[in-house]
Amino acid sequence: MLRESYPYYLANEAVAANTDLEVLDKYSGDVATRVALAATETIDRAIDWAVKAEKPMAAMAPYERQAVLNHCVTRFKERYDELAEALCIEAGKPIGDARGEVTRLIDTFRVAAEESVRIDGEVINLEISPRARGYRGFVKRVPVGACSFISPFNFPLNLAAHKVAPAIAAGCPFVLKPASRTPVGALIIAEVLAETDLPNGAFSVLPCHREGADLFTVDDRFKLLSFTGSPAVGWDLKARAGRKKVVLELGGNAACVVDADTDLDDAVERLVFGAFYQSGQSCIGVQRIYGHSSIYAELKRRLVERTRQLVKGDPHDEETFIGPMISEGEATRLHNWIREGVEQGGTLLCGGERDGAMLDPTLLENVPRGCAVVEEEAFGPVAVLESFEDFDDVLARVNDSAFGLQAGIFTRDLYRAQKAWDQLEVGGVIIGDVPSWRVDNMPYGGVKDSGLGREGIRWAIADMTEERLLAIRTPAG
Repeated sequence: MLRESYPYYLANEAVAANTDLEVLDKYSGDVATRVALAATETIDRAIDWAVKAEKPMAAMAPYERQAVLNHCVTRFKERYDELAEALCIEAGKPIGDARGEVTRLIDTFRVAAEESVRIDGEVINLEISPRARGYRGFVKRVPVGACSFISPFNFPLNLAAHKVAPAIAAGCPFVLKPASRTPVGALIIAEVLAETDLPNGAFSVLPCHREGADLFTVDDRFKLLSFTGSPAVGWDLKARAGRKKVVLELGGNAACVVDADTDLDDAVERLVFGAFYQSGQSCIGVQRIYGHSSIYAELKRRLVERTRQLVKGDPHDEETFIGPMISEGEATRLHNWIREGVEQGGTLLCGGERDGAMLDPTLLENVPRGCAVVEEEAFGPVAVLESFEDFDDVLARVNDSAFGLQAGIFTRDLYRAQKAWDQLEVGGVIIGDVPSWRVDNMPYGGVKDSGLGREGIRWAIADMTEERLLAIRTPAG
């Protein structure tokens, strides 16, 4: 069970200012806990503290930052069950998915600890012409300064970790706004950070309503804004962010191609996982499935059979694979998209029913272009099937999307794998698996409406640091 209430964290300190934010158990709909909600004045103070912490954070030796991150790894392992339980309640995650996310939280901080002592510079050759004779160049990386982080509801631990852990490794103070629907995981991270010797003001974690959070975007005291969420919100934030760096991870409608030479037993298991894990609420969840015509009928039959076997219900039950969506409103939205797809000529293969926030895992076939369930990000337990004949044509179909986060290709043909890598307009191509696959030390992010910049520890550290040049002239003689 969750505690009765949780404070927010202002400048490394727990502040039980109020209990204004109700956090619901997403399965029962009951109030599970209450969280302190930050006012605009509190956010302003947090930014001021973060600016004051810039120099002390930058002055921390790499091994000191590493010690902070290693402390977090140790404490997250010790609090593993508590963290998984929090996810199960506040996000409605089936307990198996919740445990998996806690494992990824630990991985992310562990990799950040390793990378914190590898932020190296380089020696560059400046003698490119006679006028530069005798000059030598050296480059080191320095922290950009105070960072603004806004994280979403679907991975309350891991997506916060992909902002927080690199910031500590790089030496950047930060202010984090967790999603109001799922703030508890981020507050537990803050509680662990408060046990360390980070400088005063190094971090603040402040749940707040969207209308009170403008300072996270527009305040010029921040040097970087990292946002994970919807495209409509993300691009608006970028337009208002001013001179700061901006990193956006904005989702997608990921496609997966199943070629004629595929092991169908393996592909079906991975596709069902990719489409329906944590009720499809993943930016890289499988939404569009293209099967080669020679194996399409069998692929469809097996997918329908396997999808119907998925257990839905209480996320605390070890057998549950499909839990609730984040809210009844989101389930209703996607249910209406499914209905539209069928009304416009698509075929409902299985699922399609809703009970409150619970939406059945759903497979559709041949939904026409223009329908939201094909064009937009479903962000729920639904996937759409189509057949294809020509590999070049199906790559063009994958690209025919406003999004470009990741794509999956099941093929044993090396040349087709390379062609997909060369031609697909996505941030990552996954061969032999679904686009939903991610490991936390790889570069991750998209193109087009899927955002800009990359997560992944090394790449995030690169965004949170900047090059500083030293040029030395050695006079002749």
